[in-house]
Amino acid sequence: MEIPTTLKHKPVIVSENYENIDGRSAYHTDAKGLSLGLAQWNDRGKVDISAKVWRYTGEKWSRQSEELPLHRVLDLAILVCRAQLYFRDAYRFPKLYNEEDPQIDRVGLQGDAMTVAVCTANSRIDEDIQLFRDALAADDEMLGERFRVLASILKEMGY
Repeated sequence: MEIPTTLKHKPVIVSENYENIDGRSAYHTDAKGLSLGLAQWNDRGKVDISAKVWRYTGEKWSRQSEELPLHRVLDLAILVCRAQLYFRDAYRFPKLYNEEDPQIDRVGLQGDAMTVAVCTANSRIDEDIQLFRDALAADDEMLGERFRVLASILKEMGY
């Protein structure tokens, strides 16, 4: 299925078979494609690139399709990687986190830092963090494959 090119997001680089590799939802997902293109929020004279997940309901392209600036895509990738790394050693804490200091890391970006922390404002954090850990562990092979591909590409790029 071809990604639409007549909408505000203007695809330039596409993956039109994303439904075949969409994690545990592969072959049973409404996420039909990914694209990198010109952002829908561009103003005249100012061009931003965005990434978009294209969802299709079976009848029409969904309004739930998400468009993200590229830096946010990478920030999400950093957050996923940091969470995966954290949970390798989280077993050391009885509740899987340090109640006294729930901050996991501060990742330096743009002269400041992105704080990565356990969300203790969640009233069910003790239960939810266990569910999160279990889900992350269940997806370990699938995520690991993607981490290895990402690491290889970053190495090839010189990072």
